[in-house]
Amino acid sequence: MSDGSGGGSVRQRKKSSGDGNGTRARKSKATGSTASGSSPSAAQQHQMWARIVLMVGIAAIVYFTTFRTREKKFATQREVLELRTQPLDCSRPYLEEISKFAGCIPNRCGRFVSDKIVSPAEAGILLDLARAGFALGQSAGGASILDLHSGALSKGTQFVNVYRLPEAKQLFTSQHINVYRHVKAKVQQAVAENFRLSADALHLTHPTFFSRLTNATAKTIHDEYWHEHVDKETYNSFHYTTLLYLTDYGKDFTGGRFVFIDNEGKHNRTHVYIEPKRARVSGFTSGAENMHHVEQVTGGVRYAITISFTCDREYAMADPKFALDDDEDDQNAEERSAEP
Repeated sequence: MSDGSGGGSVRQRKKSSGDGNGTRARKSKATGSTASGSSPSAAQQHQMWARIVLMVGIAAIVYFTTFRTREKKFATQREVLELRTQPLDCSRPYLEEISKFAGCIPNRCGRFVSDKIVSPAEAGILLDLARAGFALGQSAGGASILDLHSGALSKGTQFVNVYRLPEAKQLFTSQHINVYRHVKAKVQQAVAENFRLSADALHLTHPTFFSRLTNATAKTIHDEYWHEHVDKETYNSFHYTTLLYLTDYGKDFTGGRFVFIDNEGKHNRTHVYIEPKRARVSGFTSGAENMHHVEQVTGGVRYAITISFTCDREYAMADPKFALDDDEDDQNAEERSAEP
């Protein structure tokens, strides 16, 4: 029994010894597993970076396909354009309003540009007129206007009436006056032809003005010409807007391009550029279909004329009554009174 109990004791020790080795083996495997988890292998690191790159790529694709701005040149400075047009669907508020005016409803909304409506010589005379007017006053903030209809002229941070300045009678010549009126009539006819309107249904409206833009820092809200806007929302009287450029982009000034903003869906936009050129005329319907802005001028001086038209006789205005006209009227009256 002793031998029997002794033999049993030996077997128990061997079993216990075997259990100890198993425990140490399991601990060793567990320790190896923990070490592997805290320090990924090269293959695991490669997979992790591949996933990161894939996610960044997907995010970039989603962003650039969801929020996308394209650029398109509608008229460059080097081109000489007989006529270029871009038809657009009218915005609903614009169409609802203009449908009230017979003979003034466009066949389709849109925009056009031409270098053949006004001659370079006529544009040169109007540039001389603008320079003469702005010699009497300019905005301190880089965006000056001269309105020959109301007489408003930028001066510092305010406006003055140019016709109350004695120098104006000497600066504005009969040639200036005649060319201004003639050019306005030609632009009016071009709008009528391009949108298939009756020219008699179009009326000059306020504001119609010369602009002089530089890179000076804005001093008042009137100097901040670069904000996106819709003309019909800014000026209730507008139905058709035109611009006549008097100086050349890239030669007389830098920056200052005219930019239409076409929204295509919620996030996609197309910027459509016109590079100003002396004697170039652009025209467009004034509704939300033609949201736009002017780039900030970065150098030089940009001159242009905004000529605005309405279909509503209530907002119509006559050609400007220059101070020179008053002198001529007075002289004619004196001659008539001297007649026998």
